Amino acid sequence: MTRKRIVVFGATGTLGLYTVDWLASNLSTEWEVIATGRRPVTFFESAYPDMVSYAQVNIDDESTFASLPQENVYAVVHFAGALPAYMEGYDPRAYVRSNVMGTLNVLEYARKSGAGRIIYTQTISDYDGYFGKQTELMDDMPRRVPFTGDHSVYAITKCAAEDICRNYEQEYGIAFFGLRLPNIYCYMPESKTLFHDGKPATSSYRLMIKRALEGLDLEVWGDPQKGMDLIYVKDFCQMVWRQLFADVDKSGMYNVGTGRMTSLDELVSTIIEVFAKDTSTSKKVYRPEKHDCVNYFMNVDKARKNLGYEPQYGPRELFEDYKREMELNRFAGFFSERYGDASAYR
Repeated sequence: MTRKRIVVFGATGTLGLYTVDWLASNLSTEWEVIATGRRPVTFFESAYPDMVSYAQVNIDDESTFASLPQENVYAVVHFAGALPAYMEGYDPRAYVRSNVMGTLNVLEYARKSGAGRIIYTQTISDYDGYFGKQTELMDDMPRRVPFTGDHSVYAITKCAAEDICRNYEQEYGIAFFGLRLPNIYCYMPESKTLFHDGKPATSSYRLMIKRALEGLDLEVWGDPQKGMDLIYVKDFCQMVWRQLFADVDKSGMYNVGTGRMTSLDELVSTIIEVFAKDTSTSKKVYRPEKHDCVNYFMNVDKARKNLGYEPQYGPRELFEDYKREMELNRFAGFFSERYGDASAYR
């Protein structure tokens, strides 16, 4: 029996890792998942034998695509590319090479291998101009990319890549399904370094979780009633799944979100309640003189109507499952192989 194939570019990123796990756990044996990444990795084939194979592919280099299957490809999931959170320093050419030319290479592979759809991740930075002016973000508003800062060229190249995807939909019939991504919450060990403005940084929620585990106070900056949409990685995976099997006439760009805003006050309270060993030791310290958070939420009515999407993780469910993932450390083998360490918060 010839199995249908789903090729996941960027499987060695955190979202790719969770997506491959979701697919391997939910697809029948009629399917095969091909995970790809720039570096050699043995984790996928050992963790998901007979369901997932791994190919070392650099999307910047079209010659590396020869290692991929060239037929029976049902869909391409495209998470690969350069992004600020993984970039030490600043190199705008890397964004153009990877996000524009790399996406073109992925699309050419999809066309030649007969893939019927592509799932593409778009950055919420394409809506940068709405922040501070509009709280509810809809799916198909005109873009307002930033023209300054470390996310500027990144957002520009992501929009260019999206437009090329739409071109391939019109020219070659490869259905385009886009995912507009705010910050996606998911457990990862300390070994994975993130960057802000090209310098190593710790995400605020990871820092708050660590402080709660240590019994320290947590600060609430700015207006405590301002907030953001808290999206868990497993709701993200649900959206990917629904786009993979939706009718092609439902193609287009979709917000990934919960449809509600969680205040910073509720966020901090929930982290203390879930992670603090004794909630009497970690307290909230209000710092109104500090800057506010972005203050937004993602409208997901389009995904509800067209895809049957319904978010499953509110703030409490999100952090309780995050804690379970942290305790189980299911991907320790991957992070040890990829980064040399799979330790939880120290």
